[in-house]
Amino acid sequence: MARKKTNSYTEEFRRQAVYRADQPGKTAREVADELGIHVGQIYNWRTQFNKLSKNQFKTVHNMEYASDEAAEIKRLKMENAKLKQENELLKKATAYFASLNK
Repeated sequence: MARKKTNSYTEEFRRQAVYRADQPGKTAREVADELGIHVGQIYNWRTQFNKLSKNQFKTVHNMEYASDEAAEIKRLKMENAKLKQENELLKKATAYFASLNK
């Protein structure tokens, strides 16, 4: 019995397919039809990319980082946003108290 030939896709091709399917206005079905692959492939690839191990890389804002680095970036961005809010509050409080002393 003859073996069925399976297609081998590069990681870049798989990443682009998942990226395109995640864009607003596009469905995984449309992207799969455009690329000539089964829609299940896109779902499988998306799952694989979301379950990266610590030694593999993850893309954040089109830059590749190790998973632990990506988590640290996320934490730092949240902390930065909180500090900006606190800074704005302190500026307003300073202006208020300065106006009381006049």
